[in-house]
Amino acid sequence: MPQHRVVITGLGAVSPLGVGVRQMWEGLLEGRTGVRPSPALSAVSGLRTTVAASVSEVDATGIDRKKRRYMSPMSVYATIAAREALQMASLTAEQVQGSRTGVCFGSTTGSSQETESFFQTMLRTGSVASLKSTHFFKIMNSSCAANLAQALGICGRLVAPSAACATGTIAIGLAAEAIAAGKQDVMIAGGADELHPLTVAVFDTFEASSRAYNDRPDLTPRPFDKDRDGIVCGEGAGAVVLEALEHAQARKAEILGEIRGFAINSAPNDIANPDVDSMVQCMTAAMDESGLSKASVDYINAHATGTVQGDEAEAQAIESVFGRETPVSSLKGHMGHTMAACGALESIATLLMMRQGVLVPTRNLQEPDVTCRRLNLPKAFERRPMSVAMVNSFALGGVNSAMVISGRFDSDR
Repeated sequence: MPQHRVVITGLGAVSPLGVGVRQMWEGLLEGRTGVRPSPALSAVSGLRTTVAASVSEVDATGIDRKKRRYMSPMSVYATIAAREALQMASLTAEQVQGSRTGVCFGSTTGSSQETESFFQTMLRTGSVASLKSTHFFKIMNSSCAANLAQALGICGRLVAPSAACATGTIAIGLAAEAIAAGKQDVMIAGGADELHPLTVAVFDTFEASSRAYNDRPDLTPRPFDKDRDGIVCGEGAGAVVLEALEHAQARKAEILGEIRGFAINSAPNDIANPDVDSMVQCMTAAMDESGLSKASVDYINAHATGTVQGDEAEAQAIESVFGRETPVSSLKGHMGHTMAACGALESIATLLMMRQGVLVPTRNLQEPDVTCRRLNLPKAFERRPMSVAMVNSFALGGVNSAMVISGRFDSDR
């Protein structure tokens, strides 16, 4: 099987910090937060958390109306992010419509908003007669990938992974594997999700949602901090354009970075709780595939969502693999937990950190918890050269993923 190097040529984002990669990056550099009070959550009886990291209103009018009618918000986010990534990659619509371009884009579920609407109508009327045919295309789990392919005219490989909050990283990794194997020349990859009380209720039921800062949303979530009290759910979309090195070079594209290693594994011991050993194995496998030494990793973008158990387990796993010197930070304090989008958005931010030589610290980290403080957890922005980074995504359901990214392209490798 042929093995092609896989490079990154385009980035796109819709995040709680704004629409566009530039808006997200500027928000990170300014230390802003996308977490705010959520009227939608306050209106639901029994929910103990009332803050969320929502996306401000987006302009979807640039998407053809006939295509848009099949899209829920997350498919709109995915399409906007993908278009930005293609524009950055200098790929035209005509160039991506052949069979050598594919899509690998996932979400945690189909649209919860649309599912709620479907059942409200059916239960209220006792009939499905008034339901529109567009409902299904918003509810199906492959909605983002399918709608994205329709909007862009993609006719190559179409994959729609769904692995909870590891989805975005897994989508990029699977897309990279398709290119490395010679199956595709170009892949548009990433993840998207939309905010809904049902998602928040899942974590609230698990006693994993942040509740102590409802009146101070700018102070939560607090990854690795001694006063952390849980997840703040968010929404958005992250998209990257991946290409085979030869394809990118042939069209003289600007190469932003390279996918060096990727791994997925399962932790079958407990579907609800993190497992340190499986995290260690996943990060080690990604490093092994990269062919790089652990000492060459300049930065680790932690999944760290702000839960007591999750942050502690990841801190132990990172120390086991990399020791205590490699800088580690989480971006959840800035953007909340954007679910299926988080791996893609955080991979984009990590790549920008390397290219700009700026390490973004963990927002709201004031005093590291005793279980996490053995790591190198910067509390302030640092100017430093960074060439190689690891991005972690460890999900509910015992699904782990880790990716090694290079922010400096070495043509002689």
